[in-house]
Amino acid sequence: MDGRHGWGFGVVLAGAWMVCVFLVAPMFIVAPVSVTPERYLSWPRDGVSLQYYVNLFTNAVWLGAIGQSLFVALVSTLFAVAIGTLCSVGCWRLGSRASEAVRALMLMPLIVPSIVHALGFYRVWIDLRLLDTFTGVILVHVVTSLPYVVITVSASLANFDVRLEQAARNLGATMGQTVRLVIVPTIMPGILAGAVFSFVHSWDELVVLLFITSRRLYLLPRAMWDGINEAVDPTIAAVATTLTLLTLGGLLIQRALARRRAALGLRDRAERRTGGGGGGSG
Repeated sequence: MDGRHGWGFGVVLAGAWMVCVFLVAPMFIVAPVSVTPERYLSWPRDGVSLQYYVNLFTNAVWLGAIGQSLFVALVSTLFAVAIGTLCSVGCWRLGSRASEAVRALMLMPLIVPSIVHALGFYRVWIDLRLLDTFTGVILVHVVTSLPYVVITVSASLANFDVRLEQAARNLGATMGQTVRLVIVPTIMPGILAGAVFSFVHSWDELVVLLFITSRRLYLLPRAMWDGINEAVDPTIAAVATTLTLLTLGGLLIQRALARRRAALGLRDRAERRTGGGGGGSG
C-alpha cells in the first residue's frame, strides 16, 4: 500500500470487497442450478439442460405472471419517475426548510420496513376496495419507488450548473420551458437511474404483494414464492438468473448513456471555448 493511504483505507476497501462478494456470490449458485437436468434444486452433475428456461417462456402460468409484472412495473415506473422528478426539481428550486421536509417525507418509504407497509396498505386498501387490483398494486409500487427516483435525481441536481437556468430565463424562457428543455435533459442520467431502480423494485417487491393480492393478480414475485413453497421448481433459478442479467444489462445501458452524455457535454464545452477564443482573436 502506498503512502497516500493508511491502514484505515485498506480496512474500508476490504470491507467493500466483502460486501460485493456477499451480494454477488449467490449468483454463482443460482446460475448453475438453473441449468440442472434434475426435477429439484440441485447442481448439474450429469450434464446441463435448458429445459427450465424453455419452461419459463412456454408455461402459461409463468408467462402470465411475467406479463402482469411487466405491465405493473412499467406503469408504476412512469408515475414514480414523473412524480419523483417533479418533486426533486421543486425542492431543489425552492431550497427552503419546507422543501427539505418534503424531500425527507418522500424518503420515508425507504426507511419504513416492508411489513409495516404491507399492514398499512392492507388496512387502507380494504376500505378503498383496492385489494387484488392492478390499481392497488400500481399505487403501492409508485409510493415505495419514489425514494429511489428522488435520491438519484437530487444527486444529479446537486451537480447542475444554475447558470444554465439563469441563461434560459434571461433569454425569455418560461419556468416550464426551462425545466423541460434545460433542466430535465441535463439531469437525464439521474432520471434514468431512478427509472431503473424503480423498475427493479417493482419486479422484486413481494412482502406487500402477499398482503394485497390473492389469485386474481398473480405477479412474478408471488409465482416465485409459490414455486418455493409448493413445488421447489428449478424454474425459479432460471427466473432469478434471467432477472439478474436483465437488471445488469439495464444498469450497463444506463451507465453507457450517462458516459455518452457527459462526453458530448465536454465536447460541446470544448467547442464553445475554442470558438470563443477564435472569435476573440479575430
